[in-house]
Amino acid sequence: MADISKRIEKAEKFLKKGKTDSALEEYLSVLDVDPGNDNVRHTAADLFLQINRGAEASALLSELFDRQVAMGDNDRAAVTYKKLARIGPPKLGQVLRYAQAAERGGSRREALDAYDSAVKGFLHEGRENEALSAMRRMAALDPDPERLKRLASLASKLNDRQTAAEAFLKIGVVEEQNGRSAFPWFERAYQQDAENPNIAFRFGKALLDKGDIDRATKVLQPALKAKGALAEHRQACGLALIAAHRPAEAYDILWPLYEKNVGKLEDIALLLAELLDQQQYRQALELTRKLDAQQESLGKGREFIAFLREITRSHPPDADFLEYMVGRFNSANREHEYCEALIQLCQLRYAAGDFHRAADALDRAADVDPYIQDLGRKLQLLRGKIDPTRYRSIASRLRHADIEPADSSSSADSRAEVNPQRTAETPQRAEQMSEQSDAESTVLEDLMLQAEIFLQYAMRVKALERLERIQKLFPREEEKNQKLRRLYISAGVTPDYQTNKMVPAAPASANKSGPIKPIAPAPSRGEAVDDFARVTEITRNIHRQSTVKSVLFVAINDVGRHWNASRCIAGLCSPGKPPSAALEYCAPGVKQADVMSIVRLIGVLQNLAVQHGSVAIENAAAASELNAVREHVNALELKSVLACPLMDADQQVGILILGQGDKPRAWRSTDTVVLKTIAEQMVLAVNNAKLRSLMKTLAVTDEKSGLLKRASYIDVMTAEVKRSMQQNTPMTLMLLNFGKASALTREGGEAALEAVMQNVGQSLSANIRQTDTALRYDRTTIALVLGDTKDANGSFVVDKLRKAVASVKAPGTGKPISMTVGIAGAVTHKDYDPADIVTEVINRAEQALDMALSHGPNSAHSLAPSIENAVVA
Repeated sequence: MADISKRIEKAEKFLKKGKTDSALEEYLSVLDVDPGNDNVRHTAADLFLQINRGAEASALLSELFDRQVAMGDNDRAAVTYKKLARIGPPKLGQVLRYAQAAERGGSRREALDAYDSAVKGFLHEGRENEALSAMRRMAALDPDPERLKRLASLASKLNDRQTAAEAFLKIGVVEEQNGRSAFPWFERAYQQDAENPNIAFRFGKALLDKGDIDRATKVLQPALKAKGALAEHRQACGLALIAAHRPAEAYDILWPLYEKNVGKLEDIALLLAELLDQQQYRQALELTRKLDAQQESLGKGREFIAFLREITRSHPPDADFLEYMVGRFNSANREHEYCEALIQLCQLRYAAGDFHRAADALDRAADVDPYIQDLGRKLQLLRGKIDPTRYRSIASRLRHADIEPADSSSSADSRAEVNPQRTAETPQRAEQMSEQSDAESTVLEDLMLQAEIFLQYAMRVKALERLERIQKLFPREEEKNQKLRRLYISAGVTPDYQTNKMVPAAPASANKSGPIKPIAPAPSRGEAVDDFARVTEITRNIHRQSTVKSVLFVAINDVGRHWNASRCIAGLCSPGKPPSAALEYCAPGVKQADVMSIVRLIGVLQNLAVQHGSVAIENAAAASELNAVREHVNALELKSVLACPLMDADQQVGILILGQGDKPRAWRSTDTVVLKTIAEQMVLAVNNAKLRSLMKTLAVTDEKSGLLKRASYIDVMTAEVKRSMQQNTPMTLMLLNFGKASALTREGGEAALEAVMQNVGQSLSANIRQTDTALRYDRTTIALVLGDTKDANGSFVVDKLRKAVASVKAPGTGKPISMTVGIAGAVTHKDYDPADIVTEVINRAEQALDMALSHGPNSAHSLAPSIENAVVA
């Protein structure tokens, strides 16, 4: 060490004398003895630079840089690298090491620039694998879409499928966050690495959103076997299987998820409904029993019974399931539902030929309420099929005069009078033939009734079995039996006597004769003014509703009042199937119809609508097309009928019916056109309501706050803008800010801030309309999408919401939380593109919020478009 010190002193003396070369010799000799002396190395490099010997200086600085990087001295390494770069281009390895040092030192911008230089150099020299390594680091530092595309492209070229897939996935996530379509990027990611569960989930969910159920199911199912399959992955797969009508497989996925979150019934409701629709009744009953036990343990037994009843109204169960429901209704003392379920049970037992248990169900219903409508008629169906003593016992409970005794002595006489032309035969022969004809008629009526009941309960397979038996036992009976012919039409089949099978019925040609009128041409402008002026108000009311049931309820009430009709009925159903939902409007003084009458009327009119489109019947009493439901038409007291199908594209999804009961009515051509217009808007409103429900079903709602997540922001805005454009109604976007996140976190901490926003979200969700949508915009801001609302009315909404959140306190202070609001009304011009409208109103709402924040807390600012009629940029 003493020798080194002497050499350094000697070198310094040479420098003072201006002998640079001699000084360099001494410094280099020191480095020979002590290579780790970085100060001497640095000094020597500077001297070489002074005398323009860049190569020697570069060599020294390169060694110094390598040593500093190895020791983790990132700051000094950066200084050395910059000196080295001034001399000449560093080696690619040095550029890459500098990028790594800058990254560790927190110099993100410098690191990205260095990585970029390294990538270009490696690619220039054909060192693509090293370029890919550098690009991975760049993408990790800054996942810019363009940078990710470069990474994915190079990784694909080098067959690094996992890297390419991850890059495509990240691009898709960024695109999704920015409100753009991520589907093509998720698809490319899946093509590169189908084994990645996260990629499979993203792509499968995108397919599910597009409605490609089969592909979504194929993509999502393998992802469940991976160890990294999260709960949301499993949920998406379960929902895809339900949509693919494979509930048994969905059961194994969704039930374990439900057991971990027993308060969330939405997915299980979809599963139970699909099990019933697919007639997998045993599994549906097993699931219901499990649910019932859990809900009882939570003290929600009564709520569960109501939940179960709501599902089974739209998705008919089988007899065993009904037995279970009867027991639950009985234990809960719900007599009305108890009797209703027993009547349904009686019908199904009768249709299955189990007459003794059908009588038992009827007996139990009569024991509770002997005045149930049509109870006597249902009992008469069992005459001769159960023990006479049992029949008389049940009959004695009822209070109806239309029940005949089971052992009527006049029955033989009445049978003898059926065929008076046969009186020439011997009395014994006549009586035998009469009894045989009577028996055949009874068998046919029984089979027809059983098929009709099975169709009513959506048990199509069993209904077809009954119809095939009718075909074999009574060939070509439909040619002379109009009721049987109507039953074939309701089932959508026709008998094929060559194969002895039922085949799908071909569309019938339109019948030009009879009371069914073809659609009249469009009315003149003057004739239609009074009707179309009301249409706008009716359709606006329909689109304000948020559920399918409320859409139908508002539609039938508004339409029924507008036409001064006795009845207005709306049903959602496919041709040949019973309605999944049906509601009726009755004018004042008109008695509410029996459910069976409505179902039968809907079935017949919908079959007519398949053939003719809209149906106008002025004189229902003379309409032969209504003979199959004559008793129901009479029960409904209908003199005239106007029906219009509900069409979703080219698919019939339901029917809207107007009925006049006081006198025959001549339907104008205007009536048909206006009713068709309203029917089209009903279908749009129903689809919108289903979309809102689906959005919540797919778990985009935060359970604690009740707000939709930010990922749904663009989808909600786009859907609401399109709806507003269709209905020519206003739409307003509000951004509600509740303070600076950093300040609120400082005051009370992260957990307190989140608790406050959850309370705010719950308060807002409880005080907005069902058609409005609230979303979590960022940590302290909530976006509120208000349909059918002008921005000028925003102040009223703001006042209401301020009162709603007045009880919420800011964390750490105990003071009421502030609410600053930016308001922007959308320019929903029909010539503008919806995506452009959404972009413009989002940007303007953010500007309005910035202006409001500049005015101070608790202020509100509404920003109108600068040029409302200009093309949206």
